[in-house]
Amino acid sequence: MTATPKIDGNPAYTGAFRFFPLPTIARQRLYALLVLISQAAITVTGATVRVTGSGLGCETWPQCHEGSFVPVAGANPILQQVVEFGNRLLTFVLAAAAIVIVLAVYRAQRRTEIKVLSWIMIIGVIVQAVLGGITVLVGLHWTLVMAHFLPSSLLTFLAAILYVRVAEPDDGHDVKVFPQQLNLLIAASTALLAFVLVTGTLVTSAGPHAGDDTVTADQRLQVDIDAIARLHGISMWLFLISVAAIIAFLLRVELDKRAKTVAWALAVSIGVQAAIGYIQYFNGTPRALVPVHIAAAGVITALAGILFAYGVQRQGGTATQTGSVAADAELAGHTN
Repeated sequence: MTATPKIDGNPAYTGAFRFFPLPTIARQRLYALLVLISQAAITVTGATVRVTGSGLGCETWPQCHEGSFVPVAGANPILQQVVEFGNRLLTFVLAAAAIVIVLAVYRAQRRTEIKVLSWIMIIGVIVQAVLGGITVLVGLHWTLVMAHFLPSSLLTFLAAILYVRVAEPDDGHDVKVFPQQLNLLIAASTALLAFVLVTGTLVTSAGPHAGDDTVTADQRLQVDIDAIARLHGISMWLFLISVAAIIAFLLRVELDKRAKTVAWALAVSIGVQAAIGYIQYFNGTPRALVPVHIAAAGVITALAGILFAYGVQRQGGTATQTGSVAADAELAGHTN
């Protein structure tokens, strides 16, 4: 039996992922950032589909039209076809980014937590693709549209945690950076964010932008839109108050300075989002502002995920090049 080669006393990596270039922590963070941006961006293109009435620009799934995976001249208005088809293409970009981060963390032999988070990104793409197809096939029913948006928000939140985790050495130990009271406050703030997102999708489900002109008012969510919009607004203010409380706590104690920066950025983003929301409310929900509102929601969700991840950090490790001791040893063998 051939012995496994060793580098500096550590087994050299001979696994199935050796074809992938050994990634440094910086490269892994870049891949994770691309996944995070793609997760947030696909909600924006989805919102663009809604406000341009392009939800049925491609009439079926996985094909765009019967017998064609691409737009067909004359089948539907070309703008609607292009917008919907572009949204579908972004799914492939997201899938590619998710595959790359999985390959990177396995090649670098990262810890289980990071591998699980990276696999969630791929599974999320598959689930979202299926939900998107069902949404088209059932004629953009509001329940499926809502179910299609919310998982993307969750995936954005988890992608933000992955972005933080890949920078931590695997051989370190978990440290609760924040006091218990602050961790509880951040957990409460995260729950409020979830409520904000749910009520926001309810407002959209009852609102005027159904995604296609063939969807009639009686096919929308039958609630008092003013009442649900006010509930959404109240939840947003409670969320902002919770973030303000987090900032006040961080200003009183000497903790991770990055957390203060992220908390301030989160508060500012919520303020901007609130302004956009009120402009929409008092101006009949202009189409152009809907994708902007969704983009801001993506930024807020990502920042909230990063702040949440900062509460427990892996510190004290020696694997500062790739994140894992074995891959660091291999990298040292390549560079020496």
